[in-house]
Amino acid sequence: MVSQIATLMNGKKVSESTVARLSLYLRLLSELQADGVLTLSSEALARRCGTTAAQVRKDLSFFGTFGKRGLGYSVAELVSELRSILGLGRRWRVALVGAGRIGAALLGYEDFRQQGFYIEAVFDADPAKVGQRRSGLVVRPEAELESVLPASGIEIVIIAVPAESAQEVVNRVVSVGVRGILNFAPTKLDVPAGVALKNVNMAMELEALSYALAHSTGGAGKAIAARG
Repeated sequence: MVSQIATLMNGKKVSESTVARLSLYLRLLSELQADGVLTLSSEALARRCGTTAAQVRKDLSFFGTFGKRGLGYSVAELVSELRSILGLGRRWRVALVGAGRIGAALLGYEDFRQQGFYIEAVFDADPAKVGQRRSGLVVRPEAELESVLPASGIEIVIIAVPAESAQEVVNRVVSVGVRGILNFAPTKLDVPAGVALKNVNMAMELEALSYALAHSTGGAGKAIAARG
């Protein structure tokens, strides 16, 4: 089972948390670039991202040497480097399995295309949904997974099906060569070595937020709990 996505760079393990921070750095730097900012120090980048300059430098050091002492980072150059590191310099072919409410929201999410992720096929097991048009795509029957995915060159599959169906769907997409899975089903999934699995559990994220509020020093969480 894969619970975290980790890679090796120059013999060093790059953790999922490091990759997440790289994504955060990229988003912030892209905004600064759009505002015309030319250079930025590691200290300034760290403050904006809620981390330390040492952490910023450590994260980047996995992938090479960036910036110049006393001058900081060129924003445009670091944006380009981070996009390359994160694999965003190309078009990724994506399929969505599950055309329900979560699936519909994902289909309408414009940021996917801006970052190079193109949903090119959508599937559902519900005959009532099959044949409907969603965001320019016709919903295909789930029975066509094994034929359509390899024929379309799909590299990433988003799972947005009920928990009880998720593992079977994952087994099927992996069997035809898909090596990247983004899972929205609220269940634990098993995948073989070599398959990257990322879980998005919205209930768990809300529970983490609830915990943070309940234990905040300001007491707001206790007030919210009392009202509930």
